[in-house]
Amino acid sequence: MTEEVNFDEFTETYNSLLKEQTKLFTSDDGYFAQYKINITKTISENPAKILEFGCGIGRNIPFLKEAYPNSTIFGTDISIESLDVAKKLNPQVQFVATSELPSCESHFDLIFVASVYHHIPCSQRANVTKLLYQSLAPGGQLIIFEHNPYNPVTRKIVSSCPFDKGVILLAPRTLKKYVREAGFDLYRQGFCLFFPPWLPLLNNIEPYLKWLPLGGQYWVHATK
Repeated sequence: MTEEVNFDEFTETYNSLLKEQTKLFTSDDGYFAQYKINITKTISENPAKILEFGCGIGRNIPFLKEAYPNSTIFGTDISIESLDVAKKLNPQVQFVATSELPSCESHFDLIFVASVYHHIPCSQRANVTKLLYQSLAPGGQLIIFEHNPYNPVTRKIVSSCPFDKGVILLAPRTLKKYVREAGFDLYRQGFCLFFPPWLPLLNNIEPYLKWLPLGGQYWVHATK
């Protein structure tokens, strides 16, 4: 079972720890957020309301705002201290605790989930996916990014990361099973993050490799 990490303990050190863990791939700590949102932009161009589920301290929020300047953006997380930091950094964005999400009146047109599921205890993953389904507007889009357990570099990074202690990575087939059982229509899946940004020629071929299960992460796109 995944060991539940208390992210309240990492609000002040999260950025520095993440940068240390990924320094061999890139020194740009915004690279991964921009990369994921570039992919997200290809599946959902103009959603009226966006929810980042598991937003943490709000690292992805500025990139979402830049990509979707006309959208209303919300963030949610189980870590109250992380949300406090996110609110200070993004005062124009609405943030709610995950426990408050079922009572939230907003139904979202796009739900963005980035490297969150491996932190969710295995026994809760199905219910969390159902919550996402309930929170999405009819016709809305869901995109989930997760670490690829088939990639040895990813496994090494995860095993040495303090806030990934005890996590159990999900195979794509497992995540897709949760998505289907929650009621979503599974649209497509792809692997990503094959090459570091300092290999631009190889980065140009990444979109053609999404079928290859060797990328550092993968994504699942579903609709309601």
